[in-house]
Amino acid sequence: MPGFLSNLLQSLHGRRRDMRFLCHRLLSERGEASQTAIAQEIIAAYNSMKPDQRPAFFEILSREFSPDEADVRRAAAAYEGSPSTTTLAALSEAVEAPRQELIRRINTAPGGTETLVTLREHLLSLPSNGSNFDALDSDLRHLFRSWFNRGFLRLERISWQTSARILEKLIRYESVHEINGWPDLRRRLESDRRCFAFFHPALADEPIIFVEVALSRGLAGDLEPLLDVNAPVLATDKADTAIFYSINNCLQGLRNVPFGNFLIKQVVTELAAEFPNIRTYSTLSPLPLFSRALQDTRNELGFTPDRLSRLLAEYSTELTSAARLRDPVEAFFKLLQNPLLHRRTLAEPLERLALAYLTRARRGAKLYDPVATFHLSNGARLERINVFGNLRPYGMEASFGVTVNYRYLPDELEENHERFVRGGQIRVPSSLYREHKTVADAWDSAPEKAPRDKRR
Repeated sequence: MPGFLSNLLQSLHGRRRDMRFLCHRLLSERGEASQTAIAQEIIAAYNSMKPDQRPAFFEILSREFSPDEADVRRAAAAYEGSPSTTTLAALSEAVEAPRQELIRRINTAPGGTETLVTLREHLLSLPSNGSNFDALDSDLRHLFRSWFNRGFLRLERISWQTSARILEKLIRYESVHEINGWPDLRRRLESDRRCFAFFHPALADEPIIFVEVALSRGLAGDLEPLLDVNAPVLATDKADTAIFYSINNCLQGLRNVPFGNFLIKQVVTELAAEFPNIRTYSTLSPLPLFSRALQDTRNELGFTPDRLSRLLAEYSTELTSAARLRDPVEAFFKLLQNPLLHRRTLAEPLERLALAYLTRARRGAKLYDPVATFHLSNGARLERINVFGNLRPYGMEASFGVTVNYRYLPDELEENHERFVRGGQIRVPSSLYREHKTVADAWDSAPEKAPRDKRR
């Protein structure tokens, strides 16, 4: 066998960079050893490619390893003419792209999973430039959803005793609230903090996704105490709330492969077992596109000028007086140029617009805010909006400092999930009922029905 592998590798060596030949050869081989050897050649060849060489390979995968249209039509006609398990199986086989089997065989070689995840990262980073690799991406995503399902993932708690290799990756992958060196990381791993990550057996020492949790007394709306390196450590028996303040997908090649919802639910289970005194599970989340959405006035499903006027009408006197402008919308945006100087004037208008952004603004069929979509689709409810809850520069730039709490109540998760995914209904607590209705009325009203300023 060693001689066979050696001869095979030598015969392929001269064609190492001919990826078309290697891929067709991999699909035609029947022996496990030869498949593994060719898959290793493909992996080595891909990893040695320069960035400008990759699109040509993606083109090969897209054009030459797609389903045969004639086979699909024949199989579809056979099933339509005589529906049965046999004709259905033949149709299923015909519509599956040969590249899916090619990808499966590449995955069997050492380093295969890592290479394929990296390949998809490269694919997603390409500008469109007229190329259409959607089918290739769809096949990769389809297979990754199977390979990275909850049954293959293991949950681990990250502590200060975790290997330095993994801790360094946490610092690198943290994309919500930057970790500023080892002292910052150590505070985030103290006894009143928890960090959990999912790992996959094919990716050694590579966290797939991780969540950071702060144990606190009461619901937290202000980010700074959670991130303060010098904040006193809370005795865990005094905590009654767990705050999920940062969730990070680590590998871009696994984008849109859903496992974040499993992570949160599993962590809630872990924390409930360790801390029976904790009764509240909530996030302290950013509004990453709030600032952009307010400026996106051409989006008919977002903050049009008419909607902004109706939403801000109640605050027009204060806004126009503070900005010395006649139009309340213009006044609002002028004050936002330096929001911390006008905190009192902006607080209520910002809270209302943030609620409208989280519950009404859309891009296409989806909510404008991806974080809201994630938590609401997982069954959380929108609990509280915190004006000026994140005064760090990135928080001011993205959302003028606004943060939001989503609350996970185990008894409500399933019902909230169903209501949101089926009808777009968003659960809010009684404290937000009135404002939620005000926002809905202003958002949907015709321009002539805009409310008058109640404070004049």
